[in-house]
Amino acid sequence: MNWIYEPWPWYVSGPVIAFIMLLLLLVGKNFGMSANLRTLCTVCGAGKNTAFFNFDWKAQRWNLVVVLGTIIGGFIASQYMTTDLAVAINPETIATLKTLGFESAGAQYLPIELYGNNVFSDPKNIFILALGGALVGFGARYAGGCTSGHAISGLSELQLPSLIAVIGFFIGGLTMIHFLFPLIF
Repeated sequence: MNWIYEPWPWYVSGPVIAFIMLLLLLVGKNFGMSANLRTLCTVCGAGKNTAFFNFDWKAQRWNLVVVLGTIIGGFIASQYMTTDLAVAINPETIATLKTLGFESAGAQYLPIELYGNNVFSDPKNIFILALGGALVGFGARYAGGCTSGHAISGLSELQLPSLIAVIGFFIGGLTMIHFLFPLIF
């Protein structure tokens, strides 16, 4: 049972994702996670105040099940199928992150300097997290979907807007990590 504790290789996980995308295509559905925030806001009554949230959310119930499955699957994988929570990253990257003040680099799944409880005592960190969340939310809405929707579903349907969005995601990520991240930290 040692295979349970190892990441699935690309030649197993890739075809599984492709099969799921094929099933979604056959039933006329599009995969994506960011659309679920709109659906959840609508379920909670946001449609009474804003026309954007006034739509038939019941047509998106299937996607809420995907989110629930993702949460449950993530919990099961982290609690029962993982022996080491550290991410295997390049030693040079670990050294660079440590020079930026991330002592937990290579030892934790997420850097505790950004995601630990101590983050909430520093106004700078709260501001960075709030601004980052707002920019990601705005970007996902402006791009017509998030990275999972465009990169997995949109590209599998050969949609040009998804290709452009994914290129933009990569450019934004590279810009952030190589230019803005060192300035912030």
